[in-house]
Order: sequence, then structure tokens, then C-alpha cells
Amino acid sequence: METLPLLGFAIAMSITPGPNVLMVAAAAANHGVRATLPHQGGIALGFAAMLVIVGLGLAGPFAAWPLLHAALKWGGAAWLLVLAWKIARAGAPGEGPSRPPLGFLGAALFQWVNPKAWMIALAAIPAFTTPQGDILAETLLIAGAFALVCLPCTLVWAGLGAGAARLLRNGNSLQAFNIAMALLLVASLIPALM
Repeated sequence: METLPLLGFAIAMSITPGPNVLMVAAAAANHGVRATLPHQGGIALGFAAMLVIVGLGLAGPFAAWPLLHAALKWGGAAWLLVLAWKIARAGAPGEGPSRPPLGFLGAALFQWVNPKAWMIALAAIPAFTTPQGDILAETLLIAGAFALVCLPCTLVWAGLGAGAARLLRNGNSLQAFNIAMALLLVASLIPALM
């Protein structure tokens, strides 16, 4: 498995708008970046754990039905193209009421009810594993890549929330950012599907 496409995919998925980063940005806007660090750690480790559990749970069905692997890979890619389109066309995030930042355990557990996390996990495992490969090693590599890039990606959103709220409200800047992230997402799929 090539790690560069995996890292590109992990970055695109971790930094693009979704429940995790929007919650971090909102919390940082109200409480500062430092207060969101436990939340960010919970996202990184909680999602990595989710990837390992999902990846190892899919090992049996993938071995028994290689077509399942291909169907999930292409279905996940199709969903990610839809997501890239939605990201490119996304507007400014809504503003909600101030609430305390989510802690480490709350953020880790939130991954199990986060639809974007589920879709990423279900797309990443078939996209970056092989039916004949070592599913444990490949799954740990995927989880490690996401854990590695998560904190820097969520820190970007915490910084935006804490110090650049004006940038998030500027439609042109946000549109350019969203288009760049959507293109990175699409580009990360090309090597995974070849």
C-alpha cells in the first residue's frame, strides 16, 4: 500500500468541514484553542480506534467475498465524490449557542455517532487495504495515518475559530478553501482506485 495517497486522503478527510472540526472551531471561538485540546485528542484517538475495529471486523467478509471489497471501494469512492461536491459548494458554517468544549472521552465516543466518521471508515478500509494483504497491518497503517494528521488538522480549525472568525464569514475565502479541499479529496482517490 502506498502511504502518500493515504496521507492525502487522511488530510482531506480530517480538515474538511464536518461535525468534528465545526465543533472544535465553535468551541475554540468561545473558549480558546487550549480548552479544545482534550476534544481534539479524543477525535484523533477515538477515530483511530474506530478504524481499527471497523477494519478488523471487515477482514472476514473481505476474505470470503472479494467482490464485497470492490463494491465497498467503488461505493465509498462514489460517496466521497458526492462529499467533495458538497464541500466545494458549502457555505459558511452556522453559528450556534456557546457550550463548553467536548472532553476527551466525549469526543472519542462521538465518533461512533458521527455520520462523516462512519462514511470515512467504511470508505477508507476498502480503499486502502487489499483482499490478499495483511488486514491488521494495513488497518493499523490507516488508523495511524489518521491519528497522525488529526491533531494538526483540528488545530487549523481551532485557530480559525479562535482568531479568524472573520475569515470564516468571508464567502470568497471560504469558497476557495472548500474548493481546494474538495479537489484534494478527489485527487486522493485517484491512486487508491488504480
